[in-house]
Amino acid sequence: MSVTQIVSWCVASISFGTVIMYGCIGESINQKAGDLNLGVPGVMMIGGIACLACAFLYENNTVNPNPYLSMVLSLLASLIASGLAGLLYGFLTISLRVNQNVTGLTLTIFGTGIANFFGGNMMKLSGGVG
Repeated sequence: MSVTQIVSWCVASISFGTVIMYGCIGESINQKAGDLNLGVPGVMMIGGIACLACAFLYENNTVNPNPYLSMVLSLLASLIASGLAGLLYGFLTISLRVNQNVTGLTLTIFGTGIANFFGGNMMKLSGGVG
């Protein structure tokens, strides 16, 4: 490996690792409260695909899209979708007393499936291979 490859790998690992770090910090606080949420990656994927879908729909359906409005709408869509996924997990595990491990892993698989399905469809709609 060359020096430039190592530097670019370090830059990429810091930028992608920061996103995962936020989920890990939240899960650490959650575990201190006595709850094991294995669905954090799924919640993050649901929020990410909601953000991408909102930006895609806004920019495709607007003649002159405003980049700041697109960013705000995408952030709101991500927060709402992630919040609803977290509420679903909380309702199932707290109110209905469903197993935390099974619910978290199911939410991770569900979030991954939803993200792959809608991401592939958006790729086809934008002219990609899908």
